[in-house]
Amino acid sequence: MSLAQRAWEMLESIPDPEIPVVSIRELGILREINEHGGELEIVITPTYSGCPAMGQIEDDVRAALSSHGISARVVTRLAPAWTTDWITPEAKEKLRAFGISPPHSAGQDNIVRLARRPASNAVAVPCPRCGSGNTTETSHFSSTACKALYKCLDCLEPFDYFKPY
Repeated sequence: MSLAQRAWEMLESIPDPEIPVVSIRELGILREINEHGGELEIVITPTYSGCPAMGQIEDDVRAALSSHGISARVVTRLAPAWTTDWITPEAKEKLRAFGISPPHSAGQDNIVRLARRPASNAVAVPCPRCGSGNTTETSHFSSTACKALYKCLDCLEPFDYFKPY
């Protein structure tokens, strides 16, 4: 097994600092592991350019490899820009089970809704608790900039929605 393959296995389970039920690999933040003459380069891409968790992610990557005696250079790559399409189906299910409505495909014609009631052609955001599509956005920003705050109008529970990018 190559050093890069071993590194993938070591980094597979590093949790996202802001949403610990999913790993940085499952979110698509961990992009590449390159080996250059026995030295590793780990490429990570933030969910958005101002993501405050990137320093922690970089530290976690270095610590995981260091615990196995491996040093690596961690590179933050902004292009191509991260997209929610990089989130694995397994991670989307983990988000839903955790109470966060996972994003729709960013490839869909999503409309940013600023009003409390959805526009007739906007994509419905299902409640992760009861499954109802009868929901409304209460704030375009939630605990992190990549999530919006919604409320289910059937079960009346608030929930986060991971916005598609």
